[in-house]
This record gives sequence, C-alpha cells and structure tokens, in this order.
Amino acid sequence: MSETVRSYQHFVDGKWIESDSNRRFESVCPADGEVVATVPDGTKTDVDRAVAAARQAFDKDEWSSHLNAPERARLLRAIGEEIRNNVDTLAEMETLDSGKPIIETSVIDIHLAADCFEYFAELTAELGGRQVALPQNALDFTLREPIGVMAAIVPFNFPLLLAAFKVAPMLLAGNTVVLKPSEYTPSTAFELAKIAEEVGVPAGVFNVISGFGPEVGQALAEHEDVDKISFTGSTRTGKSVMTSAAKSLTKVTLELGGKGPNIVFADADLEQALDGAVLGAFMNQGEVCIAGTRILVQDSIYDEFVEAFVRRAKRLPIGHPMDWETRVGSLVHRQQFDKVMHFIESGKSQGAKLLCGGEKVSVEGCPDGAFVAPTVFADVDNSMEIAQEEIFGPVASIIRFHDEDEAVKLANESCYGLAGAVWTENIKRGLRMARKLRLGTVWINQYNRLCVEAPFGGYKQSGMGRELGTEALDDVTQVKNVYVELEDQIITLYE
Repeated sequence: MSETVRSYQHFVDGKWIESDSNRRFESVCPADGEVVATVPDGTKTDVDRAVAAARQAFDKDEWSSHLNAPERARLLRAIGEEIRNNVDTLAEMETLDSGKPIIETSVIDIHLAADCFEYFAELTAELGGRQVALPQNALDFTLREPIGVMAAIVPFNFPLLLAAFKVAPMLLAGNTVVLKPSEYTPSTAFELAKIAEEVGVPAGVFNVISGFGPEVGQALAEHEDVDKISFTGSTRTGKSVMTSAAKSLTKVTLELGGKGPNIVFADADLEQALDGAVLGAFMNQGEVCIAGTRILVQDSIYDEFVEAFVRRAKRLPIGHPMDWETRVGSLVHRQQFDKVMHFIESGKSQGAKLLCGGEKVSVEGCPDGAFVAPTVFADVDNSMEIAQEEIFGPVASIIRFHDEDEAVKLANESCYGLAGAVWTENIKRGLRMARKLRLGTVWINQYNRLCVEAPFGGYKQSGMGRELGTEALDDVTQVKNVYVELEDQIITLYE
C-alpha cells in the first residue's frame, strides 16, 4: 500500500554512506509483501567505522562535557518536536515495516517516542553528583559522567519507541551512540538519523547502521571500543550478547523476554479486567515483551470470565495494518508465524482446551500475510509449554487459581519476571501482591501502561538494568569519586 520505496544509507560521522559490502536488502511489509525500503547490508567494517566515529566525537569532549548538558537537552527537545511534526509519516513507515495496526503507531508509539526525548531533556539536574560527608578535614564528592561509546540494538516490535528509550538518555548524559535497528524494521531508525542531522546533533554523536544480527549485532557486541551495549530482544539472544560482551568486560543493559501473569481476582471490576486482559494479550498481535498472555483467574469467576474473554477475542477486527479499523495486524515475518503456529499445536497436544482462533486468517489483498486469529486456550496447566515460553503472538493461556497464595505461586513459576498485573477492588490485596510478585513492573487494575517517568526493566531472565525514569540515567552514566585532602600535613608511614 506504500506508494514510495525509500532508499537509505548508513548514517556514520554525519554522512550518508553505502555499506562496505555494497550489498543491500529489502524491508518488506509482512501483510502484503510490498517493498517498503531498501537499506545497506552492513558488515564488521561498517561497525568499525561507526564506532570510530562515535569514539572520536566522544573524545573531543565538546559533546560529553558536563558544561554542555543544556545544549544536549535543547537538541533532545528539538528531536522530540520533529518527531511530533512527522507523526503521520513515521507511523505509516512503522506500520508498513512491522505489520502492526496504524491506530497503534499513530496514537501511541510515535507520540510516546517524542515524549521520551522531551522527558529526558528535562533531567539535566539529575546528572550532578553529591557531596560525601567525611569526619576528617577533607572534601569528598562524586561526579556522574558519561560512559562513552554506547551501542543500542533494538527489536522489530516497537522500532522507533524502543530506540527512543535508549538513545534519549544516552545522548542527554553525553554519550555517543551507534544504533542498530532490526533488519525487519529499519526505516524509522534512519528517519531518526535524518531528524538528528536536521536539528544539529554533531557529526559522530549519533550513528545508524543496518544489517543482520550475526554480523552487525555480533560485531557491536564484541567490539573492544564499545563501552556499553544496550540490547532489547529475546532472552536467548540477550544471553549471546552478554557472552560476546564478556570477552572485553563490556557493560550491558538487557531488556529481554517476558511471560506476563495477568491476575484477576473475584472482586475485580470484571468489565475493566476483561478489557485489560484483551489489551494485554492481543495488542500488537501479542508481539510485546510485557504481553499478559498468562491470564490467572480466580476459580469462582473462571467460567464467566473465560466466556466473556472469548467473545471479545472473536470480535477483534483482523486486517491490513494500514486499515484504521484493524486491531490485529500481521506478524512481522513468516518465521514468527511458524513459531506461533508451533506453540498453538503444542497447546493442543498437551491438553489445553482451544476455545477460539488457532489458525491462519485470510485477509483480502494479502494472500501471503502472516495473520493469526486471536487464540484462547483454557484449562491450561502452568507447566505447559504455552504457559512457560514467550510465544510473541496472539495466544492467551487462561489458568485457574483458588486463592492469593496460589496466584503468587503460579505467577512466580516462570524464568521471566518483566511485568504483570493484579485486578482487585481490594487495594490492600493489590499492594500485598505487588510486593510478592517477582516482576519489574506490577500494574494494579491496569495493563500495558508505560510512562516515560517510571523505570522499566525485568527480574530474573527478563534482563538487567532499567530504562525510563531517572533510574535510566544510572545505566548510561558512571560515578567517579573525588577526594580532596584539606589537612596541611600528610600522614605517612615513611620518615
């Protein structure tokens, strides 16, 4: 449905350049197979060039100096403003690249990306250090300094938004950045580079290179001149990134997989809980790390909830992602479709009760689209594969529980710990549950609500470090201690 096929080059050291390989590849809309853009097929040499540019820009000190923080904040505000000025274009590109509904990219994703840049622009005061109280006659204080060259590797499900999560605090703190977008959704990363260039971000401070994980991603993870890597993606790939980074003791922030428990108590507002559960399970076709696909329902309302949830799931409009009526678009590529169908077959073979969905959906004009009907399994045992593995598709597993203790036990029986929710009218219960759940984010009577002001990250195998909020600055800075001796005489062990 796109009338124009865009052509991009790497953005390195303020210049648009071709890959060392002279190869290119296409970004294709997963719904209709139309080519959206062509981009360079990056190499290790391209990575070396981008990292060298970032290192040179950082070492000049004009960018990274603490005195330059107000100018960095000004540039972040300008980036946020330009993102808002181009919402329609960016939303369309994001939708065509990824297959997610245009209503999500237009109303949520692009605006939240702008929010992110604007929020961090207001945090320059948080970059200061503190004075340390010492008993002796001395002065001691800390400095919060940028880490250096940072690599940001982002996935396909929220391409521009997750880039903003990383890039905004990195730049505010005075770091320089090499951004690698997913090979499936590269377009808006290059549009972000255009915006950075237009607003005056200095050459080498922000670089974007496209390519595939085994070459470009691996080269970034292993690069000895990258000071820190921030990666969002699957837990399996995150472990690989961490292993590669360990060769040079490169620091890492990892935002990885999840299997969100969405817990509904009998005293919950049922209509609100149902709305939240549908949003949690099926937003962006379930291609969301915080997706609430493990729905735990108290036994006294279990049957009523399941019946109503299935009705809602069946009503969700499935269609081309550029259709404003669509609520469930296409999965991002055929491999993801095959993976989701594997898990659906696993659920059936392990004895879960398939109540709706579970099959490919035909959409007019999209014969090869990767559309999967919203799928609901009931009577799921928490040990089943569909309850334990991150599916990354529109597949919900509904699990019965009896009381609060059992809900906590079931929710915490997972290798993941990213996010989840509790639905109850008893605020004391909600707060008790929040304490007991081993999750980085717990919503009470809400789901999928991310605020740029609040920290985001996981427990257990859902990652390490935090993005968003003032806590994000801890992951893009390092602390130096300075001790000043004020005594006239130095104590010595030697005459």
